[in-house]
Amino acid sequence: MLNYEVDPALLLPFVPAGTQLDSWNGRVFVSLVGFRFLKTRLLGCLPIPMHSNFDEVNLRFYVRRQVNGEVRRGVVFIRELVPRWAIAFVARTVYNENYLALPMAHELRSVPGNRLSVAYRWRNAKRWSEINLETSGPPELPVVGSVEQFITEHYWGYAAQPAGGCVEYRVAHPSWRVWQAPHSAFQGDAEKLYGKEIAALLQREPQCAFLAEGSPVSVMRGQKL
Repeated sequence: MLNYEVDPALLLPFVPAGTQLDSWNGRVFVSLVGFRFLKTRLLGCLPIPMHSNFDEVNLRFYVRRQVNGEVRRGVVFIRELVPRWAIAFVARTVYNENYLALPMAHELRSVPGNRLSVAYRWRNAKRWSEINLETSGPPELPVVGSVEQFITEHYWGYAAQPAGGCVEYRVAHPSWRVWQAPHSAFQGDAEKLYGKEIAALLQREPQCAFLAEGSPVSVMRGQKL
């Protein structure tokens, strides 16, 4: 997870109706996130042959919505990359999420000093791009109130719909342990995927980066608002 502080005005066109930007200590973030789906099942029970294990890289930011006094903190995806068109088709059809299928690869290896080196790569217009990091120290649960907790513990998803409104869905998983990552970077051409302003943002050094352990995750059926 590579996390960049951003001018809120840059994200306002992407904020779904009924939600507002969420912030940590007054700071608004976008995150470029790479991860592995493993043993994926549609509707919680149906494995999809040849499509159960795959990489994803997404660019996302954070919103909140109040419902009867409850604050629902959620994620909005600007773009999601996967390696197979069928996965992208299902996600676009069910949630109207902005998925794109591209050739992808990942690398996870141990390096001296009990560290991990991780990279996720994708090819667009015959050019490879990647996000990468190297960890430091053991994994730990995020400190309460920390930026790591803010980034990893948004348990709702929101997707704007073409006809107006948005779809809200709940995401359930336990708290994740995280490794700190003093060395991280995005390398490649982001303008074709994310536009000129966001591409310029990603060329800067992230405000923070870390590797999350992951866990079983359940994504509930969406409800249109």
